[in-house]
Amino acid sequence: IRPRDWSSDVCSSDLTSGVATDGGVKVLVYGGAGSGKTTLIGTLPDPVIISAEAGLLSLSSLDIPYIEVTDMDSLKEAFSYITSSKDAQQFRSVALDSISEIAEVVLNAEKKNTKDPRQAYGALQEQMTDLIRSFRDITGKNVYMSAKMEKQQDESGRILYGPSMPGNKLGQMLPYFFDEVLALRVEKDEEGKPQRALMCDSDGLWSAKDRSGKLSPWEMADLGFIINKIIGEKS
Repeated sequence: IRPRDWSSDVCSSDLTSGVATDGGVKVLVYGGAGSGKTTLIGTLPDPVIISAEAGLLSLSSLDIPYIEVTDMDSLKEAFSYITSSKDAQQFRSVALDSISEIAEVVLNAEKKNTKDPRQAYGALQEQMTDLIRSFRDITGKNVYMSAKMEKQQDESGRILYGPSMPGNKLGQMLPYFFDEVLALRVEKDEEGKPQRALMCDSDGLWSAKDRSGKLSPWEMADLGFIINKIIGEKS
């Protein structure tokens, strides 16, 4: 993995919300720690990584450019680079790894600016809503956002699984931004060996959906294959 010197190419730009476009597949994948959400980036067509995490060791053997973000200003710069720079035209996919960690970075910054936690979470929801919509609506590129997994217990005692974000409202809203919400599951086969697969249809316990209607309930953990299946893009 190599960092990219993109600062000279960025133009100042504010994040704005937008409408969904068909210029590339936009997918949210969530899963438990160590399930392989970061590793999935290596299966994307020509990706660039926007990361708030230091955990890119799983991609160390691949030469994938990445942008490290530490606050909202650096996120805005990354967005401007991706959408405005000629250099960024080489990337067919943008990976935000992870959107949960990025939200925590934004929340920590907001907590430093106010003594009222409610104001910090309110600012977080507003800023992350605009951020997610802006990256989701990038035209002509695939956009992959990974998220941490959250367990919740319903009134009947069932354990439900879904994407996790700081703040209850933001976590509940996250799946509604995407047509493709997939759960990265790690299950043991008949021989007891762990197998990774993407769950594309909810079973009532795990949150998942495929609005394209082109995916099977279970698919291999390969985003290039998923993209090819949805829109026929060559991976």
